[in-house]
Formats: sequence, structure tokens, C-alpha cells
Amino acid sequence: MTTTYAALLRGINVGGNRKLPMAELRTLLEELGHGDVRTYLQSGQAVFSSTRGDEESLAAGLTAAIEKHFGFAVDVLVRDHAYLRAVADACPFPAADLEAKQLHATYFSGPVDEERFAGIDRAALLPEEFRLGDRALYLYTPVGLGRSRLAEQLARPRVNKGLIATTRNWNTVLKLVEMTRP
Repeated sequence: MTTTYAALLRGINVGGNRKLPMAELRTLLEELGHGDVRTYLQSGQAVFSSTRGDEESLAAGLTAAIEKHFGFAVDVLVRDHAYLRAVADACPFPAADLEAKQLHATYFSGPVDEERFAGIDRAALLPEEFRLGDRALYLYTPVGLGRSRLAEQLARPRVNKGLIATTRNWNTVLKLVEMTRP
């Protein structure tokens, strides 16, 4: 059975760090035996189909191939359409009423619970807020991610210790759902 996945690469082609051309990423995915390879934007999203593996093994394979080909390590999460759709559908914020720059989803490599975020003074950061989902965090930032004090706190190593975390704006969240649709 063929499944369509999205590969989410963390921290590439942003802020002048770690350049990874999307055309080369597409070629690399095809060389790994994946089909229907497409990329979205330049900031590390690829969609592909595969008949073998699971999310974790596909991510590990792509991570190793990127390091071998490009000479640097990149954290990669791979998620299927059902998961991406479920994250979008479970959004606790009124997504249709917000600008894409105000709403984000952070995808995690594993489960997260409230205890991990206990050190963040949520009341002091209002009107910015976040809510947890299934291996995801929904982030509302009225002034945008780049100027968000809450996003800065959420990105601290002690908060994300032991996990891969990568954030996408709501337009990208919805586009990946669309691109992975069977």
C-alpha cells in the first residue's frame, strides 16, 4: 500500500543557515526510492509517496541521506496525511478568523505534556498563548512569530530537550494537508 507523507526539515534555508536546495532534496528523495516527490516553498517541506517504512524509519533514512549528501545534519520529521489532517482539524483556535502569521503548529517527534511547559508564565505573555495536541503545539501570536516573546520561550533547549520540534505557519499546515491528500 502506498502512503503519502510530508517530510518537515528543521532549520534549513532560514536566516542564512544550512542551505539545502529543494531541487536537490527532490532528487535525493527519488534516489531513496520514493515517488510523487514535490517540495513546498524553500523552507524545508517535501511531500512523497512510499510503499515501505514508517514515519520514524523514513525520517531516519532521509536524515542520514541528507548528512551524507550535503555534509551537515538536519532534523527531519515525517508525517502522513491522516496525522496532518488530524492536527489541522483539532486546532483549538479560530483558524479561519486569524491571519496565517498569527497561528502556527509546532510538530514534535514525540508526545508532549503540560509538565514540559510548567516554567513558562503564560499569564505574563498574554495575549499570546499555546495549547497542546497530539505531538503538536498550537501557537497563537497576534504580532507574528518573529516578534513573539512566547515563541522565544517555547524554543528554549530545556523546553524541547530530547525532542525534535519544528514550527510551520497555518498556511503551510493547510498546504501540507492538501499536498498529502490521497
